[in-house]
Formats: sequence, C-alpha cells, structure tokens
Amino acid sequence: MTPGLWELVLKGVWTTVQLLVYSTLLAAAAAFAAGIARTHRRWIVRFLAGLYTEVFRGTSALVMIFWVFFVLPIAFGWQLVPMWAGTLALGLTYGAYGSEIVRGALNAVDPAQPEGGIALGFTPWQRMRLILLPQAVPEMVPPFCNLLIELLKGTALVSVMGMGDLTFSADLVRLALQQSAEIYTYVLLIYFVIAFLLTRLMRALERRLKAGVGKEPPPGRSARRPRRAGAVGPQRAGVVEPRPAGTAGVGGGVA
Repeated sequence: MTPGLWELVLKGVWTTVQLLVYSTLLAAAAAFAAGIARTHRRWIVRFLAGLYTEVFRGTSALVMIFWVFFVLPIAFGWQLVPMWAGTLALGLTYGAYGSEIVRGALNAVDPAQPEGGIALGFTPWQRMRLILLPQAVPEMVPPFCNLLIELLKGTALVSVMGMGDLTFSADLVRLALQQSAEIYTYVLLIYFVIAFLLTRLMRALERRLKAGVGKEPPPGRSARRPRRAGAVGPQRAGVVEPRPAGTAGVGGGVA
C-alpha cells in the first residue's frame, strides 16, 4: 500500500480507539449505576434499572446505532455527530450487559459482610463503598475484560454511519486497491493486537485489585506459608512423624 493509504488506515485506528475509550467510560458508568440499582431496597429503583437492562440487552446494537443516528433527529430534533451517536448507542447497549456482571458480583459477596456493616452502624452507601464494592470489583474484572473485547469488535458497526473508523477506512482502501485479502488481513491483525493489549492490562488490573484485598499475593512474592519457628524437619498435612521408642517428645526424658 502507498503511504497515503496507510495514513488513512492509521486514522481509522485512532478513531476506533477514541470510540472504544468513550464507549467504555459510558458503559462502565451505566453498568455500575444500573447494577447497584438492581440491588436497591426500593422496588421502583430495581424496576427502572431492570427496564433499562432488558430494553438495551434485548435489542440489536446495529439497530440502536441506526435509531440514534437516523431516528432521533426526526423524532426529537437532536442531530448527533457520528462519534457521539456511536458512543451513546454502544455505551448504553454494552452497559446493560455490564449491569448484570455488577449485580451478580455484589450478590456473590458473603452476606455476613454487609451484616457486619449493619452491626457497626454503617449507612447503605457506606456498606456499598467500604464493604461490598472492594470485594466485588476484583471478581468483575474477568467478565468485564470479555465485555471490553466484545465492545472493541462492536465498534466496527459504526461504519454504517459513514464514520471513518478502522473498518470503514479498510473498505475504502479495498475499493482503491481491489485487494480484499491483503487489507482485511491487516485489519484482523490490528484488531487482535488491540484486543491482546487490553487483555494484558485487564489481567494486571485484576492481580492488583485482588492483591489489595488479600485474595492473591502480589507479583514476585511467594504464596507459601512461612514455616513455624521451632519446627523440626519437613511436615506434611495429615502425616505424623514417628518418634523413637522410649521418648516423650523432642527433648523429653526417657520413660
């Protein structure tokens, strides 16, 4: 490919990364807001959060992009630029999936933990901030990693609006060169590299969060328990070391 076509592809990569960052921020905010609301004690709050989750989880992301970009201006007179239309549609759609991850992780915390907070006189918000979230967030990271990769692949849908993302730029290059195999192989590799980097970052975040709550030792530190002071020889669980006949333990006298 010529330098001009490579520049077009790189601009598409940058647009895709921007869309991914904006959509991730919106999806994370929607996921935590709706997920926490699903555990609220008031039924109306749970109902509204469940309504959002079911509506956006049960509709197509592609149709939602069409609706936000083409129907919203006609219905309400709000014309959004492609970047913000794609961010709104993808962020709310994937945030609905993320809300179930948040709700499930919060419900998986040992009930004795919030009960202890009640005994200490914590308010519901203090129990959520100081007890539930610190224990639930590390468990959310692996499914959130999968959802983030799905969101990355979902950014390709915004090409239907004529937005110059990676997929749209690759299609322009394909039309210019008439070489589908080469350009789409490059696109596959670019998506894979971005996804691989995101996976590495999320795994590092998971290790750090779990180490912070004592669920996993920090990297480079041994997970083995230190040997007790004064222990003699190797000890194995469930195995009693034989003693010489006529002794009453280590250092004991003769019977």
